[in-house]
Amino acid sequence: MDIDPAEELGSDRSHPARVWNYWLGGTDNYPADRAVADAGAEVNPGLPLMARQCRRFLVRSVRYLAGEAGIRQFLDIGAGLPTMRNTHEVAQAVAPDSMIVYVDNDPLVLAHARDLLTNTTDEGVTTYLHADVRDPEPLLDDARNVLNFDRPVAVMLLGILGHAAPEYDTMRSLISRLMAATCPGSHLVLVDGVETDDQTYLAGVERLHEVGHMYQLRTVGQFRACFAGMELVAPGLVPVTRWRPDDDEEGADAPCSVYGAVGVRR
Repeated sequence: MDIDPAEELGSDRSHPARVWNYWLGGTDNYPADRAVADAGAEVNPGLPLMARQCRRFLVRSVRYLAGEAGIRQFLDIGAGLPTMRNTHEVAQAVAPDSMIVYVDNDPLVLAHARDLLTNTTDEGVTTYLHADVRDPEPLLDDARNVLNFDRPVAVMLLGILGHAAPEYDTMRSLISRLMAATCPGSHLVLVDGVETDDQTYLAGVERLHEVGHMYQLRTVGQFRACFAGMELVAPGLVPVTRWRPDDDEEGADAPCSVYGAVGVRR
């Protein structure tokens, strides 16, 4: 699915990809995005650190998938704006022949993807689809032009279903439809915020709701149920900071109400 790169970028309203970009220290955002991000951070100053923790989870999980798990195909849905250490850079550094398909529905992501999401190796493939996770069948049809779904694929949904699927049943349905297209040996990589007893985190989420940045938290049990029929890779479903952390991990001991897991379809 393609759009004109000159399409209105929606600069007068916030978008999760651009809010996230701002928390990560990026510059590809607008005043509306910064206003939302700052409102949340006023209540929970740990939100920018949380964004960095999630980015490091991405790095570690992709490094594991391309290395130990031997995955060569990645479908990164809700990829967001290019920042440091993107999926294709991590995967192709480990396995130069890795193929990555990024998916997002923000025209600004599309505009940057065409310039920045370029191959890091001659052997690999990196491309971008302008599509919406809420309509997975056309997304999958386009992805099949690059990826071979008869071979294992890593489906990555990092921090987007809380925005895209407020209803839990919708979240489960989207995951099921995406994974049904894959073969055994494929992996699901999932990150989302969970309901915990961290009152500062909960207050920050509530403040984001007040300024129009809607995000639905899940219980740990709901999150775990999204991996029904799959085997969780050790250490299982944990705060993103505790999923195979590096020795020099920033904020590894800080409270974290964002959970992540990697599951494999058998």
